[in-house]
Amino acid sequence: VQLQASGGGLVQPGGALRLSCAAPAVIFRVYAMGWYRQAPGKQRELVARIGSDGSINYADSVKGRFTISRDNAKNTMYLQMNGLKPEDTAVYSCNAHYYSRDFWGQGTLVTVSS
Repeated sequence: VQLQASGGGLVQPGGALRLSCAAPAVIFRVYAMGWYRQAPGKQRELVARIGSDGSINYADSVKGRFTISRDNAKNTMYLQMNGLKPEDTAVYSCNAHYYSRDFWGQGTLVTVSS
């Protein structure tokens, strides 16, 4: 199973980016979809997750700035990131989770720097 992530890049502090992650329909319909990130020298952390029922949770560090959403018609998940800070710099990876099963997309680098 392959998840296709895109949308990373270089942005100035205060700027915005939108990440996308496409998944096979059979996965997207059932699995919770999420974004993780890993900064240099740090552990990977959950940024945001959206369930197949639309339930959402965010890391405290991104609440009020990031918005996760899913388009069930396109089998695609999005992460709208506003008010980006240098500490948001990391490799962002999309994830599909269902009980003990996880699938991952390739990481996309987000760099927040002036």
